[in-house]
Formats: sequence, C-alpha cells, structure tokens
Amino acid sequence: MRGDVSVLGLGDMGAALAGAFLGAGRRTVVWNRTAARADPLVERGALRAADVRAALRAGGLVVVCLLDYASVREVLEPVADELRGRTLVNLTNGSPAEAAAFAEWIAATGAAYLDGGIMAVPQTVATPGAFVLYSGPAEAFADWRVDLEVLGAAHHLGADIGLAPLYDLALLSGMQLMFEGFHLSVAMATSRPGGSAAAFTDLLVPWLTGMTALMPAFAQEIDAEAAHGTPPALTQGIDVQVAGVGNMIAAARDAGVDATALEQSLTALRALSAAGHRQWSAPLSVRGLRTGTAGP
Repeated sequence: MRGDVSVLGLGDMGAALAGAFLGAGRRTVVWNRTAARADPLVERGALRAADVRAALRAGGLVVVCLLDYASVREVLEPVADELRGRTLVNLTNGSPAEAAAFAEWIAATGAAYLDGGIMAVPQTVATPGAFVLYSGPAEAFADWRVDLEVLGAAHHLGADIGLAPLYDLALLSGMQLMFEGFHLSVAMATSRPGGSAAAFTDLLVPWLTGMTALMPAFAQEIDAEAAHGTPPALTQGIDVQVAGVGNMIAAARDAGVDATALEQSLTALRALSAAGHRQWSAPLSVRGLRTGTAGP
C-alpha cells in the first residue's frame, strides 16, 4: 500500500489535495458525502470509493480534510476498526485542544496520527510557495514524508500534536491582521477625491516588505529575553508610539474611517505605560499580549 493514498473530503481544498496526489502519480482513492464531487477527479484517474470503509481499506495513508473535527469524528467513528495499521493525516482546520482530543480518540484505534495545517489556498497547493505543517510522531512523518511533500514543503514541528494547529492558526492570525491593516490603510488613502487604491498599494507593498525585514531581529530579541533575560536593543519610547498611533486615529476619523483596530493598539500601549514601562520593544509587546505578564 506504499504510495497509495485515500483522501476523505472533496471540498475545494480536499479536491486540490487529491489532485496533487494524482498529478504526482500516486494511486489515489477519493470519497465524499456528495459523490458527484469526485467526478472531475475520477475523470483524471482517481478511484471512487463506494463508502468510507472502502476508502480506508484502499490506502496506507489516509488524508482527511473536512469542515471541522466534529465532522471527522462523525465520519470515522463507525469505521474505526479499519484504521489499525494506517497513518491518518488530518488536515482539517481546528484548534490545538481539538487536535489533542482527537489524537486521544485515534490512539485507541491503532492508527498512527499526524495533525496538520495547510499554508496554501486550493489554487496554490503543490506549488513552490505552498507548505504544510505537521505534528505528531516523527516516525509516522518519516514514513510518509515523500508522499506528503507532494502537497507542498512538509515541516514537522514536533511530537506535540497541538503544534501544527497552533502554528497554523497563528500564521493565519498574522495574515488576517495584515489584510485588516491593508483595508484600513486603503480606506484612509482613498478617502479624498482622486485617491487610488492601486497607486497607494504600489507604495504600501514595498513599505511593508521593508518592515518585515525587521521581524527576524525582533524574533531573536524575543527568544533571547525569554531564555536569558537579555534586554532588547531595538526599542522606542512608548510616549512616541502613543503620539504616533494617536495621530493615525485622528487621521482615520477625519477620513471617515473606522479606527477601532488602531484604538485597540493605543489602549495596549497606554496599558504598558501605566504598568511603568517607558520603552517599547518586541519582547514587551509580546508579553503584553499574554494576560498579566507585562509587569514593570
């Protein structure tokens, strides 16, 4: 069964995963509640499983991509006896707590279990920019790494089953706030006649690209402080930050733009100041986001 893959769930992402396996020459068995979703893949050479039990029997590697963990449990519980000896890779989006609870259930079935997070959209699966995070037993990952690399660069984060969903949701959180910032800034820049989102974005992209170059240095300072108490060198007066964010809020309001996100930033900075801090740093900001840990 080496190289044989069963894919359960053929929504946009599941279909993209199955398509990637097919494109890489893997014998691919597919199943979906709505059987017609498999038609395009079957036309490309996939094998349609009559039911979940048949899909499990067909592949040593079983990749699941459904709506949520409850859906995965609902699909697999009636056929749990078929999981023994197989490797189940759950690429369904969910929380670390959900992954831990599901791993506990899976352990009783005799299956090896990897949890994962797909850092791609369906259209970019199996392209050079795609990568997938995995956590769980290193042995299970090593056994199937060559097959998993078909989907995108495969990163094993460790044995802690919750690491992949944690990093997945943390990365998505960074993306979510980035796009919210993009939308806010475009709303401000286009608030006057003649404002162009495209022209503004031509300036925004290189500006943000330059700023992201600072992130590795910030990350090193965060780690150094956590590990050794090393004071950060990249600092700025909190009073300067408070004044700057205050100006951003005023400009947004004058432009008729909702400044709630910026107001939250200002509130956080004022809380740090009230706690006795005078210099902003990345380690301080990270500690401030953890409730009760940004004391003086």
